[in-house]
Amino acid sequence: MNQELLDGIRYIMTNMEDAVCLTGIGGELIYANPAAKKLFGISGDFEGLSEEYEEGPSVEHSARIWDAIPFVEGNDALIQLFIDGVMEKKESLHSMVQYVNNEGALFHLHVTLTASEDSGRILIVIHDITELTKVSSAFRRYTSPEIADYVLTTPEGEKQGGTTREVSILMSDLRGFTALSTRFSPDSLILMLNHYLEIMTETINRFHGTVIEFLGDGIFVTFGAPNDMPDHAEAAVSCAVEMQNAMARVNEWNRDHGFPDLEMGIAISSGPAVVGNIGSDQKMKYGCMGESVNLAGRLQSLCLGREIFVAESTRRLISGRLDILEEKTFMPKGARETMKYYRVAGIGDYLLQGADEEITWRSLPAPVDVLFFVLDGKAVESESHPGRLTEVSQDERFAVLASEVPLQPLQHLMLRVGSLEFYANVLQCGSVSCRIGFTARPEDFSFF
Repeated sequence: MNQELLDGIRYIMTNMEDAVCLTGIGGELIYANPAAKKLFGISGDFEGLSEEYEEGPSVEHSARIWDAIPFVEGNDALIQLFIDGVMEKKESLHSMVQYVNNEGALFHLHVTLTASEDSGRILIVIHDITELTKVSSAFRRYTSPEIADYVLTTPEGEKQGGTTREVSILMSDLRGFTALSTRFSPDSLILMLNHYLEIMTETINRFHGTVIEFLGDGIFVTFGAPNDMPDHAEAAVSCAVEMQNAMARVNEWNRDHGFPDLEMGIAISSGPAVVGNIGSDQKMKYGCMGESVNLAGRLQSLCLGREIFVAESTRRLISGRLDILEEKTFMPKGARETMKYYRVAGIGDYLLQGADEEITWRSLPAPVDVLFFVLDGKAVESESHPGRLTEVSQDERFAVLASEVPLQPLQHLMLRVGSLEFYANVLQCGSVSCRIGFTARPEDFSFF
């Protein structure tokens, strides 16, 4: 071999960051560059690069490449990869494996083995992707895995702009969580919220939903973007049922740690939405916009705790069994006609636990005088109205409000009982009274 060329190869091998090894046909180690010796802690003279190795080593080396790998938990895959590469003599073998060195440090490696039939040698090139893996892992914690993969692996991932996709939108929110924020320290509040979001995210991932954003105690999820999902409507409703069922785990943990039980409302709508990267060159986020998003948000505001509302647009896409408890209508802002939506108790094999429980009513020993205010969005109207609570459900989630003031179903109310504040939705109205459902109430208060 030309000496100048040999010197150039030696310079490259000595200074390159990738680890490079050359083995014989039986896996015996012939050459290891400095990066490989440092990575694997190889001792001995395996850095020689000369014409002798071009023609074949004059000395048989007993050490095999897998002997350089510590036999500790975590290294089995790398050791097996080297053995398979030698035994199978494949022309090329690629793999991503973990490696633990003698000091216990964990590495993530991309390994390529290339066998030469003519020389009987196996070239091993190892690229350390530990830092890249750390960055990727951190990125996935700050966004969903689907969005992370979209950004990191697709040509469109870093580009501004969007596309129209058929999706299902799921919006969830805890009932009365804002009121809890005044009773707990910030650390306790974050601890409780993080545990809730952890369990909900696990459930969402099972059904391949994409978390677009955490909205405080609310969750904004898409099914069908960035990855196509033909059955996005079924997946969204199934996910909603299992999210509600998972609240039992959330509340069991809450009680064990001195926190109150939580209740969640979920709404789903389906239809076209614009999805893609929104922002500037300095800061972008993967977003989702459209009427289906707005509708899911409006329906979600109507939910009581433990309820799932499904828009007509979603119901039409579901071919299997959908357990409907109630059909309702409402007039969204800006709409010219009413829209149907459904309170559901399950889909297929996914059934909402406790959905078929009947309301048990109890008459109060004496009517409870209240002042109530009608809410306009998040704002409380200044005018107060007198009323009386005459009946309350056994679980104190519902009540009958008597008042001379005419109310309409779906209106939001704030009620005051002495110095205590309650929030409720109007469910049904008669001539002199309405049935209301509490969305937030003082934790330690009881009507009985």
